[in-house]
Amino acid sequence: MREIVFDTETTGLDNQVDRVIEIGCVELENQFPTGRTLHLFINPEGRAVHPDALAVHGISDAFLADKPVFADLADEIARFFDGARYVAHNANFDMGFLNAEYRRIGLAPVDPGLVVDTLALARRRHPMGPNSLDALCRRYGIDNSHRTKHGALLDAELLTDVYIEMLGGRQAALGLSSNQSDAGEGSSTQVVIEIGERPEPLPERLTSAELQAHRELISRIGADALWLKAERS
Repeated sequence: MREIVFDTETTGLDNQVDRVIEIGCVELENQFPTGRTLHLFINPEGRAVHPDALAVHGISDAFLADKPVFADLADEIARFFDGARYVAHNANFDMGFLNAEYRRIGLAPVDPGLVVDTLALARRRHPMGPNSLDALCRRYGIDNSHRTKHGALLDAELLTDVYIEMLGGRQAALGLSSNQSDAGEGSSTQVVIEIGERPEPLPERLTSAELQAHRELISRIGADALWLKAERS
């Protein structure tokens, strides 16, 4: 199964008048990154970047002045997504802008059935929240210290890690890893499972009072206590 985890940055919040100015994409195959990415800056064709948006992503009008317009990049974007599911955090926002750009050049909108909203997924898994991308990075132990401003490719890469963790694909807590042979096309794949020690032992499930009560119970039962027989076997 092929999926594209992606993020957009825009000139503002209204997809009817604001424009996509950056898109970052990460390709997944069966929930693992393939190494293929797409990262584009886009000229908003005269739509100025709102000051509030500039404070979030730092992409200025001057920086975008010599970038290609969306119509010139649409085929490249469509080819990268072709046959894949669209994975985004708060997908209504990103898909709203992407579909608005497609409509402006006469292309059909994306089938909603191909869209995966990781925010909705996070809310189902963690109903008490918070479920922002930064909060999910903290929850899953993903380093986002280099995220001083929003950036489409950086956010897509972080979301890729979050998405894989939410699906349980890496099973990082068990220390599982896989090594794939690069012997060439048609060669078999060998998966090596490495089980490492926990960095910290699990906490005791019984309190000291419960352990003491159990010892006193065994003492009262005496030599016939099943627990003593189990220890001797």
